[in-house]
Amino acid sequence: MEVRSDRNRDRGRRLIGRALSVAIISAAILMGGYVTREYYVHPRTDDAYVRANVVGIAPHVSGPIVTLPVVDNQRVSAGDLLFEVDPRPYQHEVDRLEAKLALTNLDVQAYEEAIGAARAEQARREADAAYSRQYLDRITPLLSKRYVTANDVYNARSRLMADEAAVRNAESEAKRAERQLGRLGGINARVKEVEAEVADAQLKASYCSVHAPFDGYVTNLNIAVGEYANEGRQVVSLVDDRTWYVLANFRENFLPHIKVGMTADVFLLSYPHRRFRGRVQGVGWALHQDNGATVDGLPAIEPTLNWVRLSQRFPVRVVLEERDPEGPFRMGTTAVVTIQGFRNDAGQQ
Repeated sequence: MEVRSDRNRDRGRRLIGRALSVAIISAAILMGGYVTREYYVHPRTDDAYVRANVVGIAPHVSGPIVTLPVVDNQRVSAGDLLFEVDPRPYQHEVDRLEAKLALTNLDVQAYEEAIGAARAEQARREADAAYSRQYLDRITPLLSKRYVTANDVYNARSRLMADEAAVRNAESEAKRAERQLGRLGGINARVKEVEAEVADAQLKASYCSVHAPFDGYVTNLNIAVGEYANEGRQVVSLVDDRTWYVLANFRENFLPHIKVGMTADVFLLSYPHRRFRGRVQGVGWALHQDNGATVDGLPAIEPTLNWVRLSQRFPVRVVLEERDPEGPFRMGTTAVVTIQGFRNDAGQQ
């Protein structure tokens, strides 16, 4: 009885051991399948960094900087004064052109008066010509009755020709005065030209004060009052605080599982216990590679080992949709990104 009992216990132990082995192997297979699925369905990378657009602010005019109210790393709001270029030369130009505009308006007024005088002279000459024509018409029939001489008729005809020539000359003078006025349709070209010069000078004067175009942070400020600012050359750099994103570098075999619009969980090393929600904005289409580049007209191909294949990493831009006043973003912060797929507002896939 004892021998049979020992055999039964051994048989039971073997069955339990086999069952445990099968269970462990099955669990390992299931766990491996689950991990593999999660590995590809929800790709994850720690090769990611917080980014923002950095905009170089350059003046539209040149001159010494006379006002610099900002300091390095200061937060500014849209419309805040960043720096001011000496406005005096540009304001003097505005004053000069405004005086020129006033003189031009006086010239236009004088031309208008000249046009009026020319038209009046033309009317007088036309009246003289009309009288001469009427006089010639009256005395011409009298020549046959010998009440007037041929010389009288000749003199009347000559006077009419002179008066008609005077009318044409007066009309030409009136047209020349109108052309000098510079009116094209309903616009006076002379005044319009100077007004455009005044507007351009006023615009340049307004450019002397450079304001922040958006909310952001002043960075890498290396100037001081008195430094000469050149037109079109960067003076201040602003980190755009309107949009922050993460550039996450994913292996190329993950890309088929990453689509535009998918949500992502983002953890920052600076705030390890805070999760930020992001959304995939786009996946990179190209990488720069030195291998295959042309050198001196010939392709440079590096030797490779065919049995060693390294996956390339493509940048995936994830726009951060959540902000935390207690945890402001900083450009260059290391991040960990996990793609969660498409989710609705309730957070369900």
